[in-house]
Amino acid sequence: MINALHERVQPGTGFMTSIEPIAPASLLVVDDEPELRSLLNEYFGRHAYTVRCAADAAQARTMIAESAPHLAILDVNMPGENGLSLARWLRESHPATAIVMLTTAGESVDRIVGLELGADDYVPKPFEPRELVARVQTILRRQRSTPAAANGNGTQHRVFDGLSIDLDRRQVLRHGERVELTGTEFELLALLAAEPGKVFSRDDILNRLRGHEAELYTRAVDIVVSRLRKKLEPLDCIKTLRNAGYALAVARSESA
Repeated sequence: MINALHERVQPGTGFMTSIEPIAPASLLVVDDEPELRSLLNEYFGRHAYTVRCAADAAQARTMIAESAPHLAILDVNMPGENGLSLARWLRESHPATAIVMLTTAGESVDRIVGLELGADDYVPKPFEPRELVARVQTILRRQRSTPAAANGNGTQHRVFDGLSIDLDRRQVLRHGERVELTGTEFELLALLAAEPGKVFSRDDILNRLRGHEAELYTRAVDIVVSRLRKKLEPLDCIKTLRNAGYALAVARSESA
């Protein structure tokens, strides 16, 4: 895998020129393979990312405590504390940090567990560096953007009975109490809130939130919806329409 990756990032191949840089972002790569850490450090560095690398979960925790990254790339299978355990801690302690998990191809159980823990995406090994960069860019763009539709008064603030969504600040209040959401959870809620009552199919949601380059499956949508519902309790505002999809079913506040 490492040799194949090196072949794809050699200068002068023209391989990297089609990837557009986005605003500076900080990344943390956590993997026990020194060659892979070095390669990703170099590759993402060429795309103007600030990259730090950790060989294990303990070192990663120390780095995150010093400065939380915008996005963490975590290997699932590491000696000692594995990537799933680290993802659980990271999601609880730094909910704003996006998470991409690296796993051996075919480990569907780990993929589902990772999504339940709040991972934003999964990339199976071996992979092309360009694909990983593209997925990272998609996640970071999604975090920094919101659906274009606005309220009738032209603001990016949607208010419903018991629920307030500030799209500019990416802040959600449930009965006045702030709710910490992952980037994917927030984007899903913002998408549903853009057109309350409209039914979005699973494929609609995947295409709108993830882009077309990610290898995804509809089960991922169900997992994210389940997490979001739990965080919004006792509000019961996301309805499932059997064989159709999901819709936001909550009345707009009279003060909206």
